[in-house]
Order: sequence, then structure tokens, then C-alpha cells
Amino acid sequence: MTVRAGSVVGADHLSLDDISSDVDAYYTACVARHGATPRGVDWSCEATQGLRFVQLMKLCDASAPFSLNDIGCGYGALVPFLAARYPTCEIDYLGIDLSRAMISRARRRFAGPQRRFVVAAESPRIADYSVASGIMNVNVGYPREAWESYIKGLLRQMFATSRRGFGVNFMLAHGDDDEASDAATARLYRTTPEIWAAHCEREFAAPVEVIGGYGMKEFTLLVRRRPEAAVSDGDPSH
Repeated sequence: MTVRAGSVVGADHLSLDDISSDVDAYYTACVARHGATPRGVDWSCEATQGLRFVQLMKLCDASAPFSLNDIGCGYGALVPFLAARYPTCEIDYLGIDLSRAMISRARRRFAGPQRRFVVAAESPRIADYSVASGIMNVNVGYPREAWESYIKGLLRQMFATSRRGFGVNFMLAHGDDDEASDAATARLYRTTPEIWAAHCEREFAAPVEVIGGYGMKEFTLLVRRRPEAAVSDGDPSH
């Protein structure tokens, strides 16, 4: 199913805009409650947040300057991580988030040369790489079919605005469904690597690397464009 802004997703006739609006409200409430901290973007602590960034940034070749779209950037936590991990690499960074409250905090803390932030549902530019940490995981109350259609739309947008590839992470499905009984756990979208690796290989005709075993019940997908499938700056729909 092709998902675009304003289109119907799932059997309950919910639009991508509907879901985006509720995701915005959820994370705006999180940052209002917890501030510009990992809990403000619904992560448990800075250490695990950083470990996720390590996996996602395996996508990028830091031996030369590159541009990066950070989808669902929150308050900009990836920015100091990049500065510490790649101190000599020139990175043209753009943070994109649905929440104005998040972007306001990000701009106050981290805006500067080659570090910009915008309020949007998708990137307004094509960059070398795109990453998204956590935005696929917190289903804000929609049927699984609708949430998965929303994810497919996000992945399609990321591929269309990435010259070289994109990286995302997902929570790993429980071995026993009975574990997901409390409300906080039940709202998390959990899945398996095979489902989304196969989707990306089929949808984008791109090789997919699955990274797991880094100490958390989740996995990271790195999707790299084939050279013959290059996207030009003037063709974000490629």
C-alpha cells in the first residue's frame, strides 16, 4: 500500500496526517513532562540512547564530509554525539521533528553552522544519509495494520530523500506474548527483523544490513542504495 500525506491507511480509514498529529501530541507531552532528556523522547537513559546512535551511524562513511537528515530528532541529542564521535568530520546536519516544542529546545541548545532544525513530517531536502531512532516504536493507540502502514510511509520518505541510504531501529518482538500485558509495554510496536528487512529489499531493491545483539531487545536496519539507484537533488520522489 502506498502511503502519502492525507491518504487512507488501514481498515479504520485513518490518515497519515491523523497519526502524525497524535505522534506530535505524544512527544510534545513527553518533553513537557521530562524536558530535554532521554525520557523526554521516551528513552530510558543517555547510555542506551547513545548505544542506538552507534548502530545507526554505522551507515555513514565518516572518512569524508557528508550530509545527514535526523528524522524525529527530538531535542537534538544526536548532535553532541556526532561532535564527540566524529570531531574532525564535516557533517551537514538537519534535524526534523513533528513537535514544535522539541524543535524549539533543539534550536536553543544546538543550532549553529551546518546544524539546522525544522518542524516537519518529512525532510525538506535530500541528504547523503537519513536516520531515525525510536520513531517506529511507540504506537500511540492505532491498530497494528494502520501503524505498519504509517511505518511504510516513513520508510518510503526516508529512502526518497537519501542519496546513499538510511537507518532505523525497531523493538524486537517478545518470545512470549504474555509479557506484553501492562499498558506501557503494550503501546510499544514490536516486530522481527525478517519482516522489515524483506519489505525494504522488496520495496527499494536495496541491500539491507540487520544489526542485533547489542544488549537491548531491539534491532537496527541499515538500507543502502545501489549506485545505479542514485537520487538527484531535484527528484525527491525517485
